[in-house]
Amino acid sequence: MKTLYQIFALTAIPLLLMACSNPKTETVSEKEVVHESPDLVRLTPEQYQLADITLGDIERRELSGTTKVNGILDLPPQSLVSISTPLEGIVKSTDMLQGKRVAKGALVAVMQNPEFIQMQQDYLDYKSQLQFLKQELNRQEELAKENVNSKKALQKAISEYQSVSARLLGQRSKLSIMNISFAALEKGNIQKTFNLYTPMAGYVMQVNTNIGAFASTTDVLFKIADTEHLHAELTVFEKDVPKLKLGQKVRFVLANEEKERMATVYLIGREISKERTVQIHCHLDKEDTQLLPGMYLKAYVESGTSKVESLPDAAIVEFEGKKIIFTSKMPDSGTPAKTYQYKMLEVKTGVSENGYTQVSFAQELPSGNRVVVKGAYDLLSKVKNSEEEGEKH
Repeated sequence: MKTLYQIFALTAIPLLLMACSNPKTETVSEKEVVHESPDLVRLTPEQYQLADITLGDIERRELSGTTKVNGILDLPPQSLVSISTPLEGIVKSTDMLQGKRVAKGALVAVMQNPEFIQMQQDYLDYKSQLQFLKQELNRQEELAKENVNSKKALQKAISEYQSVSARLLGQRSKLSIMNISFAALEKGNIQKTFNLYTPMAGYVMQVNTNIGAFASTTDVLFKIADTEHLHAELTVFEKDVPKLKLGQKVRFVLANEEKERMATVYLIGREISKERTVQIHCHLDKEDTQLLPGMYLKAYVESGTSKVESLPDAAIVEFEGKKIIFTSKMPDSGTPAKTYQYKMLEVKTGVSENGYTQVSFAQELPSGNRVVVKGAYDLLSKVKNSEEEGEKH
């Protein structure tokens, strides 16, 4: 009997152990089949506090379609003058410096050339000859009336008078370019030098000469700019030209500033450069004499405004080549929860302006859900970390 009892006990123990182990095996298997949805993110209260997540709603805002371009501040041709000498010579004196403000008609340089003296002598000589020839012509006309002289003599007198008269007129025109005083010259005062004046007021942009330097008629000695009428010269790529129209508003920021300025599209170029770009001429809405030509700028050409559904830029993140937002039914504040759950949702984006971006949804936003407007990057990091951990396992 004792032996039979021992055999029964040895046989029963393994059976009892198997019976006890089966429930655990089933429990583990049940837990293993539970899977998280790949578009859900769960946070513990501690993680929620660290992420500092804020929920918000989709807003309807007026956003304008814009085209981003680069450009510079430039001057129209009528606001920039290049000063050269009409007669080559030596620069006797000048006090021009870059940045100096000059009034219209201000003296910019005094020039010297012996030929200038000869030109004045020729003028006085022609003037004297013309007086004599005028008297001779009058005498020949009187003789012709009395049939005393021949017609040939009268024609010669007319020809000589007209020839010298033309020479005198031409010489006067040459001298007038050099701003000579004819009143003083006709009194016998021959000038040794001639002056160069600026035809408009502005700032000296370039000084390309100095005292004692020789200047030819093709040399640009000075450049003077009237900076009161600067314009924005924008460089637009060929593909963006159809979006532009005359009268469109342009917002631009200079490279050395943060404040935004406004301009208006005035002219659109009709020639495409080798770089496949077109020049756009814009007038500044508010003139500023402190601005300088050549300053670089970044501009946005507006193509009209409309009310669209939009979200703050911080609410939209990129994941696997898609634009993603996170939504939740939970309010910003309230009774603390054991877990905080957020759902990923794909969106299509449109125009962006002043920190907001137009959005449209690939699938309808669940009723009552709000959007994570702050903390979306923290949630995206958790998604990426979860994926990396899944790959390791």
